[in-house]
Amino acid sequence: MSERRSSYEYEDLLACGRGELFGEGNAQLPLPPMLMFDRISKIAEEGGTHGRGIIVAEFDIKPDLWFFPCHFKGDPVMPGCLGLDALWQMLGFFLGWLGAPGKGRALSVGEVKFSGMVEPTVTKLEYVVELKRVIRRRFTLGTGDGLLKADGEPIYSANDLRVGLFDESASGASA
Repeated sequence: MSERRSSYEYEDLLACGRGELFGEGNAQLPLPPMLMFDRISKIAEEGGTHGRGIIVAEFDIKPDLWFFPCHFKGDPVMPGCLGLDALWQMLGFFLGWLGAPGKGRALSVGEVKFSGMVEPTVTKLEYVVELKRVIRRRFTLGTGDGLLKADGEPIYSANDLRVGLFDESASGASA
């Protein structure tokens, strides 16, 4: 990656999912339908509540998204785990954007609170992850706090999200 940009469009996210953005063996986003945002509107190494970085992404909700017909029949709602996964996806992207090597894996979350639902009537989700800490040793560990807003209203919060990037070549591990 030649430059660190401050925003990314959908085609860039797909390139990341194919392993083209950060290089082979490094952080990747999942491809659709598991890619849970359409664009990254802001990414910065400084800022956020903790002053250690911020990433903001958006997802356009359409009533025909794959999860609405099956979750639940007659009572469609986006599974809460997909919103949480989007926050982990963003944290892993942030670590790759910093230039840290390795494949990303969600590790844990300290606390999750749901105070609303994503129904087909919602038009846009905004996800925010504020970095708390990035540790680079044998592997890279990122921690942060996340928020999901539906049409501007906060409906999920996740504290102490943790994602690691694991470089198999540096650790001697095999797949």
